[in-house]
Amino acid sequence: MNLANKVTLSRIILVPIFVLALVIKIKYENFDVSKYLAAAIFIIAASTDGIDGYIARKRQQVTTLGKFLDPLADKLLVTTALIWLVEKHEISYWVAVIIIGREFIVTGVRLVAAGEGVVIAASIWGKLKTITQIVAIVAVLIHDLEPFKQLFVYPVHSAAMAIAVIITIYSGFDYVYKNREVIKTGMK
Repeated sequence: MNLANKVTLSRIILVPIFVLALVIKIKYENFDVSKYLAAAIFIIAASTDGIDGYIARKRQQVTTLGKFLDPLADKLLVTTALIWLVEKHEISYWVAVIIIGREFIVTGVRLVAAGEGVVIAASIWGKLKTITQIVAIVAVLIHDLEPFKQLFVYPVHSAAMAIAVIITIYSGFDYVYKNREVIKTGMK
């Protein structure tokens, strides 16, 4: 297993650690550090997304395993965070449904394309979608923590999530539209 795939695998391994940080209350001198720790773990895990791709391209080590693990790791991390945020009433359920639903649709199109021998590359909108989702999730995780709640006079976390939802919807339509011929071929 090459270095890029190990970095991607580390993102997958960080998902249950992220969940543990969210669920287990960690106190230090009567101060709850759980959400800070969870946010830090999420940021570290999310940052590995760009690192693994960079390493794979730079070292010319793009593999089939990496092409499978990378989007899986992204989906596990984002979906886990969204489900927890819905459970804690930090975001509305429909936000999670839109984001997760888009991922199911794109995965379905990719499976149809793979069946036709077509590899679909990620678009700039897909990458922007990932970035806005990560920023939004981090904003929601930290919005009520010190010193962030003092810095954010306006509901930055809500605006960030709204932007992520809009980019998610647009990127989903863009993805389906650009690959409509593959979808039509797969339906025959």
